[in-house]
Amino acid sequence: MNVPDFGQIALLSMIVNIVFFMITWWALQAINIEKWLKSGKVMQARVLLILLTIAIGSLVSNFFLDYLLWSQQLPSLF
Repeated sequence: MNVPDFGQIALLSMIVNIVFFMITWWALQAINIEKWLKSGKVMQARVLLILLTIAIGSLVSNFFLDYLLWSQQLPSLF
């Protein structure tokens, strides 16, 4: 891996993270979270959704990026 590859990997990682954050945010909108929260706690509910989006989106994007890296390293096995 040479130096220009690091910039490409960084850009790809940023794009993948943002895409998975958007997908996670979209998917979490389907949950009726109001029935689990106390009334009048709108700000806390929004913060919770943002934190859940970051946590789930990061896990999924890290899996995707790890899988991509592993698939690129696989030819060196043979």
